[in-house]
Amino acid sequence: VPVTRYNIAWESDKSKKFRNPDVPDGKKLKDVFESLGAVRPRDWRINPWELDTERESNNGFQNEDLIVWMRAAALPNFRKLYRRVDHDNEMNIENFDQRFNSSLPVKGVEYRLSIDYRFRVQQFKGTKSVIISTTSLLGGRNPFLGIAYVVVGCICFVMGIIFLFIHLRYGRSTQEMLNINPRTPYD
Repeated sequence: VPVTRYNIAWESDKSKKFRNPDVPDGKKLKDVFESLGAVRPRDWRINPWELDTERESNNGFQNEDLIVWMRAAALPNFRKLYRRVDHDNEMNIENFDQRFNSSLPVKGVEYRLSIDYRFRVQQFKGTKSVIISTTSLLGGRNPFLGIAYVVVGCICFVMGIIFLFIHLRYGRSTQEMLNINPRTPYD
């Protein structure tokens, strides 16, 4: 199953929050990082300017894996997107199995993942797991928010119709509203 490391970060994070320093003409990102005194974090195996050897624009602070990893989670139990299935290029792959065309997982197929242990979690009693998931029309694994939006929207629509009916049936005309003065009786 072909997966891609691109387009996994939020567009707003890529364009506004995580930006590389300006690289002058004739210099490389490595030169700029070193001139600014940037130091590689202790547990990192490679430097920030070497995060993606295939695509130069995916290095430094604009590396999508780094952006996803650095985004703060709102709750203690969270999920981070690692890769997504690359449906755009799956037909370009030699020996592509057509069973993966419609959906995942495919019954009767054994999946193998190769995982490197690069971030220690024992210090804070953390755990790691792999989840293969899909998104639906209402979002991710928890449809509550999507259902809540649809329900609230329907309630607002019905209330709008009710108020429109009340206004048309019992409301005053514009001319009547202009003729109101302090001595106008309430009726």
